[in-house]
Amino acid sequence: MHNLDVYHKTVVEMEGAGVDAEYLQGWQGGFLINPKREEQRVNDAYNAGYDDGTNGVTDKYKKWVK
Repeated sequence: MHNLDVYHKTVVEMEGAGVDAEYLQGWQGGFLINPKREEQRVNDAYNAGYDDGTNGVTDKYKKWVK
């Protein structure tokens, strides 16, 4: 599957599941290889999402569903 297909499919799944918005934003940033937020604007959910996105992990978001 093409990276953009993986990105779209995963974002749609996360949004549908009601994942924490901070995790989702971190995942998107990491997957797209964007720089991390400034230190004062990160939290555990964002960092976990960023790490998962950077590593292409698409299934750990389930523990961040609200």
